Amino acid sequence: MKDIRRKVRRAQTIVPFGVGGIIDLRGESFVAADIRSWAANGDRVESPRLAAKLGVLEFRSAPVIPSGKAAYASRIGPAYVRFPKWLFCPQCREMLLWRPDREQRDKQPTCGRCPGRPQLAPMRFIQVCRAGHMADIDWRRWAHSRGQGHDQRQCQVLRLRFVATPDSSGLEALCVVCAVCKAERNLAGISQRNILKQTNLRCPGTHPWQSDSDEADACEESPQAVQRGASNVYFPITHSALDIPAPAGLSEGDEAAQRVTNSPLWLDFISAEGGPAFDAFRTVIANQCEVPEDLVESIRRRHVHDSASSPSASDADDDLSVAEWAAFSDPGSVAGSKTFSVRPTHLGIEHDDVDSMRELDARVSAVVVADRVREVRALEGFTRYEPSSGDGEDGEGGRVVSVNTRSRTQWLPAVETYGEGIFIAVDEQRLRDWEELQSVRDWTRRIELDLDASFKADRLRGKSGPRLLPRFVMLHTMAHHFIRQLSYDSGYNAASLRERVYARSHGPGSDLPPQAGVFIYTAAGDAEGTLGGLVRQGRPPYLAETLIRMLESAQWCSQDPLCSDSTGRSLANLNRAACHACTLLPETCCEIDNSLLDRTLLIGDAEVPGFFRDVVRAALTESADSVELP
Repeated sequence: MKDIRRKVRRAQTIVPFGVGGIIDLRGESFVAADIRSWAANGDRVESPRLAAKLGVLEFRSAPVIPSGKAAYASRIGPAYVRFPKWLFCPQCREMLLWRPDREQRDKQPTCGRCPGRPQLAPMRFIQVCRAGHMADIDWRRWAHSRGQGHDQRQCQVLRLRFVATPDSSGLEALCVVCAVCKAERNLAGISQRNILKQTNLRCPGTHPWQSDSDEADACEESPQAVQRGASNVYFPITHSALDIPAPAGLSEGDEAAQRVTNSPLWLDFISAEGGPAFDAFRTVIANQCEVPEDLVESIRRRHVHDSASSPSASDADDDLSVAEWAAFSDPGSVAGSKTFSVRPTHLGIEHDDVDSMRELDARVSAVVVADRVREVRALEGFTRYEPSSGDGEDGEGGRVVSVNTRSRTQWLPAVETYGEGIFIAVDEQRLRDWEELQSVRDWTRRIELDLDASFKADRLRGKSGPRLLPRFVMLHTMAHHFIRQLSYDSGYNAASLRERVYARSHGPGSDLPPQAGVFIYTAAGDAEGTLGGLVRQGRPPYLAETLIRMLESAQWCSQDPLCSDSTGRSLANLNRAACHACTLLPETCCEIDNSLLDRTLLIGDAEVPGFFRDVVRAALTESADSVELP
């Protein structure tokens, strides 16, 4: 007998099969239930910095069933419920509304009418709304929505058939027919906006895992019919942070303050000032961190004072890139950590090397290789039909649904991965001089105008900063081309790599240093492990050669001149000279959904000088001089 046990990897419980996501397995379709099904079986994942940003106490990852024990283990992890519940037989075309009491362990739903008991298939179309709800389409009402007589309009029987007619093609050939009154309606136009509202079909205000009608919300949104596997069914909202240890050489008082502010109860303690639980939080934190209560109180007062007197201080607490940039900028400050092992290196370029190498060396200010790095990736929630605008409100974009749909969650599902990476920083002064060029500023301003008009503006500015700088677009594009080149040289495929772009300029008066660099690291450590390929490519002379080849390949695209001359590509025109043939990456690689990319700011054209234009020109000249003419 074939093994039909259904399995997912731990990393897939965050993306793409996290809470609310649909998974197809062997012709069956399921949706992940919210985190209430995890109970207390999740393994705790430590990430104080990320927990403080998201306002939760902890993170948990799905428990792993040991190899060979799946047949004997009871359900201890995330629950997946069958969805859609409307199924049909591919032979007799009878439709069946599946009920949970029909489920049998490790058995697929089958048709009891046909010989051989063929497996039932899920219906292709479902309904979603901007409030994040998802449900089956009421196929009985759909079939009877164009009833001609009294019997058809009043028919309440649930005997339906999903037939394909040979007289037409496309959705017109697919028809839902009532087996009793013969009322029918094909699927033509089902994808049109508001077609369900016109058919008097409403959103029930539920999620597929909610069996209790008391959990239903009063939803006023218009449901939209979409295909079950469509990309707009599920938009997960994830956050990630590198595990950055406390700086080495801290005094005893600094170490105590670090423990206090990293406490999972710290945020509750800060917000509880003046409340009845304030003293209790202070006592518990003092006991957990083994420090006096007076010290906890003094740290709180200092935190409140710093936040009030310096806005940049509170921004630094929320912006996880600040600590990461500091660690990469000074690798010696975090020496001795088991989860973050970094060391500086260099390009290995000498004064007598060719012009292209020397031009490259002048623009790269630092190179750091990470022999071991730990990343925690957490799922906060999701939206449907439209991505979130970033604020979670009912403005533009879909409404964010929490991973706990009943109550305020105290923890979030997360996964930790270990890997390696390469950090490259570019010269700040050269970058600043380049950003002051009028042509560069005007070019970036046109991209920013499209960003301002986009529904993703708030979310993207969370990465790029309040103002879109040329450095962000250039470094983001560089990261994409770097990943593509490393996929040829390092032994990792592109989907196993991720980017982190550091491109903040905090403005005058800020105590925070400007950022200008990229970090490329392994993103699927549980699948491929640390092979050493990235660390090797980060050493001389390999890294310099990789960067030169990267810049040379960035000059060419099979879609040119359409790509290079583009004035707006992708969703909301947020890209310029960037397409699938040259720059875009798998969605697991990019921080911001393959947006804000432009090869022009990287290598330049006749109108705009790219930051690495002189490197590319020198490399092309050297290539031409090396050609031997007959």
